[in-house]
Amino acid sequence: MGEGRVQWNSNFGFLMAMIGSAVGLGNIWRFPYILYTHGLGTFMIPYIVAILVLGFSFLLIEYTVGYKFKTSFIKVFEAINRKLKPFAWFVCLIIFFIVSYYTVIVGWDLIYMILSFFKGWGSQPDNFLIHNVLHSSEGFSGIFTFVPFVFLSSLIVWILIWFISHKGVNDGISKFSQYAVPILFVIVVLIVIFSLTLKGSSMGYTLMFTPEWSELANLDIWLAAFGQIIFSLSLGMAIVLTYASYLPDNANLVKNAVIVLCSNSGFEVFNAIGVFSILGFMAFTTGIPLGNLITDGTGLAFVVYPQVFNVMGPIAYIIGPLFFACIFIAGLTSAIALLEPVASSINEAFKIPRKKAVSIIAVVGFLITIIFTTGAGSAILSIFDMFLNNFALLFAIIIECITFGWLYKIDDLMEVLNSKSSFKIGKWWKYVIYVLPVILAILWINGLINIVQYSDMMTFTVDGVLLLVLIIVPFVISFIENKRNYG
Repeated sequence: MGEGRVQWNSNFGFLMAMIGSAVGLGNIWRFPYILYTHGLGTFMIPYIVAILVLGFSFLLIEYTVGYKFKTSFIKVFEAINRKLKPFAWFVCLIIFFIVSYYTVIVGWDLIYMILSFFKGWGSQPDNFLIHNVLHSSEGFSGIFTFVPFVFLSSLIVWILIWFISHKGVNDGISKFSQYAVPILFVIVVLIVIFSLTLKGSSMGYTLMFTPEWSELANLDIWLAAFGQIIFSLSLGMAIVLTYASYLPDNANLVKNAVIVLCSNSGFEVFNAIGVFSILGFMAFTTGIPLGNLITDGTGLAFVVYPQVFNVMGPIAYIIGPLFFACIFIAGLTSAIALLEPVASSINEAFKIPRKKAVSIIAVVGFLITIIFTTGAGSAILSIFDMFLNNFALLFAIIIECITFGWLYKIDDLMEVLNSKSSFKIGKWWKYVIYVLPVILAILWINGLINIVQYSDMMTFTVDGVLLLVLIIVPFVISFIENKRNYG
């Protein structure tokens, strides 16, 4: 397989694209919240275990499978067992839905990046986000009310994704990543260095490294650590497999995996030092308890940080735009990576030119994105996010692990891996792959329980529709593809 397939024109370009795909919103705003709510310094122990057991092991699977088959995600499953193709389309559909709402969050950030130049969120960032930016409504009541600025910002993000992706692996993704990722790292370094000079910063970063040893036996902390690694490294989203399929024959698989893993985890820990330091400054300046400032996702980025910038003084007009530029670059590189497995699969499965495949995905994706640009959009987005990440994606990773690790010959993958690496992987890796589905199944059951516990009628309705689409559409696409290609 893979004859005539495009290859990365440099290993640096591949690494920057891989790091860009991994470093995203999960590193910048999810990790500090997970760290704080799951034992602080104690969390680092299960986090390191999760990196070694899940992150490194699953990265090696996806690297090796992509490198060995040198074809799209769909074609890999077809090569292993043609009957598995509906599942492959199931994974692609999950990725497609994720990128459809991910672009909206990046669009929100684009709005705040502009506002940060003049602190346009005013004195009450919380009310500003809900009423002025999102125009949030209860239930489905605002589904037909479009929010112009969110619509426009999301459209701009989609245009950027399309423009970069349709130019191809090297002229588009690689070239953009080689500039964007180093710029992203420079911005983070500047912000963290500045944050450490703020009064009260030690209140924050000291707390970050303060362990609560009694929590080490808490299963929830271990589940959170493994969940963070999945979310942070974009495991199971076929990104790694697809990017690895473009690698040349002389690639060092283990070395590349280690570089990506260390860069991703190092970035989120280093970034968290800056986040906790800035929140320590906020607590010191306002007297608000630090625990009240540390929130997840949109609360941290679009409410707490604007509050911090409001009390920071003139320097906020520099730090603010840099912070939101950081989120924008991280979000954009991740969104581009999410699009690639779907584009590659459609390109090869239906023999559609790449540029046309990317254009079709971008147009259909934006049509779905419009739902999230309505008054009910933020509520529906939260439901999509919880269902797809806590239920559908975890299920997909379990099946991928079973397919690549159990159904396919794991010894063949080990042979390929060791033949293309200076550091040899032993039998321990094979045993870890056998155990991983069990660990992931526990995570999946925990996610399913959370969905059931925190669901209302709106959530059940959206989840039900999503579940039906994820079950029916993959079989329909497989049927159309088989009829087109095999008669």
